[in-house]
Amino acid sequence: MELSNVHNVALWGFLVALAFGAIANKTNFCTMGAVSDWIFLDDKNRLRAWFLAIGIAILGSQFLQSQGQIDLGKSIYLAANFGWLGHALGGFLFGVGMTLGGGCGQRTLVRVGGGNLKSLVVMLLIGITAYTTLRGLLALVRINVVEIANIDLAARNIPDQGIATLLRAATGIEDANILQWSVAAVAGLGLTVYSLASADFRKSFKDLLAGISIGLFIVAGWYITGKIGFDEFEPVRLESYTFVAPVGENLNYLMTYTGSTINFGIAAVLGIIAGSFLYAVLSGSFSIETFNSRQDMINHVIGGVLMGFGGVLALGCTIGQGVTGMSTLALGSVITLVTIIFGAALTMKIRYHMQDDHGFLWALRLSLAEMKLLPAAAATKTA
Repeated sequence: MELSNVHNVALWGFLVALAFGAIANKTNFCTMGAVSDWIFLDDKNRLRAWFLAIGIAILGSQFLQSQGQIDLGKSIYLAANFGWLGHALGGFLFGVGMTLGGGCGQRTLVRVGGGNLKSLVVMLLIGITAYTTLRGLLALVRINVVEIANIDLAARNIPDQGIATLLRAATGIEDANILQWSVAAVAGLGLTVYSLASADFRKSFKDLLAGISIGLFIVAGWYITGKIGFDEFEPVRLESYTFVAPVGENLNYLMTYTGSTINFGIAAVLGIIAGSFLYAVLSGSFSIETFNSRQDMINHVIGGVLMGFGGVLALGCTIGQGVTGMSTLALGSVITLVTIIFGAALTMKIRYHMQDDHGFLWALRLSLAEMKLLPAAAATKTA
């Protein structure tokens, strides 16, 4: 039986995600863990793996674009409707949420495949909250509170929010291709060189494998939807891997299967879980894990809600914006990436300092002072 274009794209998306899930499980790739290692251990190996994935994704995606294989201008990340507030607020909330919830969207799915029931709860809450923010009650907040701050770049004769496009508008440089490749080279090669400059990182096979493979998976996602899936009579949306809104779409698909159609994102979520599950079973690492305390459950519940809401506001997660979005060189993706890291780092520091039986405000002041965002004297005041 010949597959339709939609089902063919979904099948390829699932197969690549299968490998994504298995490798992410094997290498312990975790963006929250990367920030934690950096903050508390001064270990940047997992952070370098994340940055290497971004660098490879940028170079690979921009190459496909230059060869006419895909048109990144059709992606949601380069929209002329620049939602700066959604990127900043959503990214920050997502960073807080992934810290409380024990991992980002991708890591949550990987842990579900490995038998973690805590992550199953987080996944369900991400999905419900994301869908509610897209099409339900929380959409009113998104549209009437956050998106009213959006900037219409098209009204200023700027076609998209790509960094090269914005630089061209600001400088008046005529050659768009040279400017685009200059930005891609600085960002893509810069992140790649930074990651590989560490001898310790180069000796870490699992971190190298994670960074290289995940960067290539993002490029593969663009190729699947943009090249394999190109069909004027049965078009599919140009996208690559992201794990917030598709979790919500997955829940809707499973509940309304007979009236729904699978897509790339839905298949990707199922593939990540399946790949992680297969690796966990074959490696003997599959293990059922549950909440160990009332507070543990509360933290995970709050984390799931914040990730679902923040991820939709920001149009993606640590993978969806932090790698996929970054590969388009969109300004919104940069804002989201920075605020996710900031939100996660701040939350980690606050939770650490609150272990000393000091109040939240004192922990917040001390954390901000440590991050050079408040004078050191502010941390000496009692809460």
